[in-house]
Amino acid sequence: MKRKLIAAALCASAVVAVPTAATAQDLNFDEYRQMLADGNPAELYEMEGEELWKTARGPKNATLEKCDLGLGPGVVEGAAAQLPRFFADTGKVQDLESRLMTCMENQQGIDPAEIVKGSFGKGERAKVAALVAYVVGQSKGKPIQVDLSHPKMKEMYALGEKAFFYRTGAMDFACSSCHSQDGKRIRATSLPNITTAKGAAEGWGSWPAYRVSNSQFWTMQHRLWDCFRQQRTAEPIFASDVTIALSVFMAGKGNGHEAVWPGVKR
Repeated sequence: MKRKLIAAALCASAVVAVPTAATAQDLNFDEYRQMLADGNPAELYEMEGEELWKTARGPKNATLEKCDLGLGPGVVEGAAAQLPRFFADTGKVQDLESRLMTCMENQQGIDPAEIVKGSFGKGERAKVAALVAYVVGQSKGKPIQVDLSHPKMKEMYALGEKAFFYRTGAMDFACSSCHSQDGKRIRATSLPNITTAKGAAEGWGSWPAYRVSNSQFWTMQHRLWDCFRQQRTAEPIFASDVTIALSVFMAGKGNGHEAVWPGVKR
């Protein structure tokens, strides 16, 4: 299954022409993004994720079909649009990845430490990414509806806002260095202004995404990890509080706007 997915993804990405520096000034960015969106290879990961959701695995030899993502055991449709959220059973605010880890531990007996210490695109973390693709696909086109009323959610929103503007690393960068102005881009990649509701929704609601440039499917946890890496600062632990807080900040600010999961990026 894995080899078939990779082969199909490579074929799909090969038909999308990435513009060169010589043609970038003449590029219609809206048209280019539409070209990318046609035949999104993320659909292959959605299929793998649905299979994993329904397959008995782990020491408990169980499926994830009773996993509660916030709307009740087994309810997937619309769940991603309301995450992150506070979960009473864990006493924590969780994003999609961390909640899936809880379900994998409780339902299947899979140790979350194995996922945290792993690498993107490998082992159980790769399986989490496929599960993410499946779950977010069931919220495509739905409005972002993150409930910020719980005190823990308010705390995480405040932490995420602070982290967004916190300058760190050798380059003295913050998330806001790239994502606090309108009309900014790096080559053919638009940089949403996350200080606005529309921009926050564009940033939050288009990840996870398939990246054409490296033929990989990236979750939001992967995207945030790479942002820290590009800031030349300490890379965050997978599913750590700071990554979830940043997600709460973006999702909360983008409330009411449409999510287009899974996205496709250059």
